[in-house]
Amino acid sequence: MQATTAPIPGKYWQWRGHNVYYVRAGEKQAQRPPLLLVHGFGASTDHWRKNITGLCQDFEVFAIDLLGFGRSAKPKLQYSADLWRDQLHDFITEVIGQKAVLAGNSLGGYASLCVAAQRPDSAAGLVLLNSAGPFSESQPTSEPEALQSEFQPPKQPTTLQKLLGDGTKWIFQQPLAQFLLFQYVRQGWVIRQTLEKVYLDKSAITDQLVEEIARPAYDSGAMEVFVSVFSTPQGEKVDVLLKQLTCPLLMLWGEADPWMNTRERSQKFRQYYPELREHFLTAGHCPHDEIPDKVNQLLGDWVLSISDILPH
Repeated sequence: MQATTAPIPGKYWQWRGHNVYYVRAGEKQAQRPPLLLVHGFGASTDHWRKNITGLCQDFEVFAIDLLGFGRSAKPKLQYSADLWRDQLHDFITEVIGQKAVLAGNSLGGYASLCVAAQRPDSAAGLVLLNSAGPFSESQPTSEPEALQSEFQPPKQPTTLQKLLGDGTKWIFQQPLAQFLLFQYVRQGWVIRQTLEKVYLDKSAITDQLVEEIARPAYDSGAMEVFVSVFSTPQGEKVDVLLKQLTCPLLMLWGEADPWMNTRERSQKFRQYYPELREHFLTAGHCPHDEIPDKVNQLLGDWVLSISDILPH
C-alpha cells in the first residue's frame, strides 16, 4: 500500500464573486517560471499532492480547483472550457503575477491548452498529461472526449441500454435519469472501480484517493455541475488550438490509459505541433498520481531546460 500524503493547506481567491480554492508551495525563483497544476474531471488539488511536495523544493508551485470541482464553489453556471480558461488566465494574472508553466491532466490539460493557445501572455510553457479534448476529424464517439473522460458508468451496455438503443442519450438528459446516474457515479465503490480501470498500478488507489474524489461530489451544487459539463457544447478543437500555440509543449502519456489510444493521439498532436517533446510512461490515465517521482523528474527537468530560453 502507498502511504497517505497529507494535503497541503490552501486558501481561497475570489473570482467573479465565487470562492476558488488553491494551494501554493515553494518560493518564487528568479530564473524559473512558477508551475500551475490543473486537475481532471471529478478531481481536485488533492490529486496533485505528491507532485506539489516533490516539485516545491525547486519551483514555486500552485494547484487550483477549477470552478465546480474540489473545494471551489459550485454555482449554477454553464461549465465549459472557456469558463475554466478565463478562470486560469485571471488566476495567473491576479495571484501568480507572472507567466506560468501550466500542467494539466485530462480535462485540466484541455483547459490549460485553451489558456496557452488563446491567452498566450499567461503561459511560459505547457505540460499535458493524457490530455482530453476533441480533434476536428475525430468522431465524437471515438474516445472519451474532454468532458466525458473521467467518471462514467460502465462501458458494456446494460440490458436497459440495449432495449433503449438510441434513446439512451435522451434518457440521460432527463432530470430523474441525471439524478440517478449522479447518485451512482459518486459512490465510493464506483469511484474505486473506475480508478481500477484507469490506473495500471492498483496500489496507488488508496482509500484516501477514493475519499478525495468522492467528497466534493456531495457538496451542494455538485450534481448541477455534473449535468452541465455533460450537456455543454464541446469547446474549440485541439488542432485549432495547437495552430495558435506559441509556447514550448511537453506531453507525458500514461500508455496504459484505456480511455485513449495514446500513440494515435500523440501522432495527431505531432501533426499540428511538431516541435513538442514527449515521453510514454508505464502508467494509466493519471501518471502524475501513479508514478509521481518519474513525472516530477521529467516535468522539472523540462521546465529547467526551457527556462534558459524564456524571457526574464
